[in-house]
Amino acid sequence: MFDAISVGATGTKKLTVAAEHTAAAWGSGLLDVLSTPHMVALMEGAAVNAVDPLLPDGFRTVGTRLDVSHVAATPVGQEVTARAELIAIDGRRLVFRVEATSGAGVIGEGTHERFIIEVERFMARAAARAQGER
Repeated sequence: MFDAISVGATGTKKLTVAAEHTAAAWGSGLLDVLSTPHMVALMEGAAVNAVDPLLPDGFRTVGTRLDVSHVAATPVGQEVTARAELIAIDGRRLVFRVEATSGAGVIGEGTHERFIIEVERFMARAAARAQGER
């Protein structure tokens, strides 16, 4: 059913750092540099871009695990590119190597896992949880 997805699939996502993307704006620090939450979101977005377009209608992926390091600061005005490469498939579990770079080099790296879900079923279960059901 998911034959279009194979190890080696890649995706990217870019962002020019603006004031609203900074640690100071997000409360994840007090400095005007790219926040870790935004770097992580870029990495997840790159992984989504790598595989979600290959899924059949009614299926998407959701993030389930992250293990990343944010190793360098990126000031406002700099462009950041996140890249994800699918390195392992275990049934519906997908494992990506992720990296974020700026013009100065690597700013973050690690691994990210996503799981293929059926959207309608997933959303029904989420709604049931919101109502206190298990």
